[in-house]
Amino acid sequence: MLNIFSASEIAQIAIQIEENGKDFYGLFAEKAKDSKTKEIFKFLLSEEEEHIAVFTQILTSIEKYEPVESYPPDYFAYMNALASGHIFSEKDRGRSFAAKVKTYAEAIDAGIQVEKDSILFYEGMKKVTTDRDKKIIDQIISQEQNHLRKLSEIRGYLLERDDPVNP
Repeated sequence: MLNIFSASEIAQIAIQIEENGKDFYGLFAEKAKDSKTKEIFKFLLSEEEEHIAVFTQILTSIEKYEPVESYPPDYFAYMNALASGHIFSEKDRGRSFAAKVKTYAEAIDAGIQVEKDSILFYEGMKKVTTDRDKKIIDQIISQEQNHLRKLSEIRGYLLERDDPVNP
């Protein structure tokens, strides 16, 4: 299969997804009245900040990819079209999506779905990258899998409470 995507491009998308996740969780950290719920969302916000730092480090450690196609704008348009199906891959989507969430438990469920979608996206991207880049993408996937586990653990607490975001 033709290797057309690079780890640097995928890392840039990963950073944008995490930026939106930071905005998403930050909104709930601001709104939470219960101290435990506020603490949970501050923790999730810090997790997103940590991922941004890790993915930025990955990005700075790899060579920027320049496509060899005759029409690079078409290439990047294609890459963006693939990523745009992901709810958090577009700038400023975190807060706009958060506005639609009615309970804190629903916010965690949305976070879980975004993590699953991210993992599937990155797994798909591995099919069109070099072997060297696959290893880098695996690092990104590992971070997302770890975050998915943490969200799943948190979910039970918030489901029991099921507090509305705007009581």
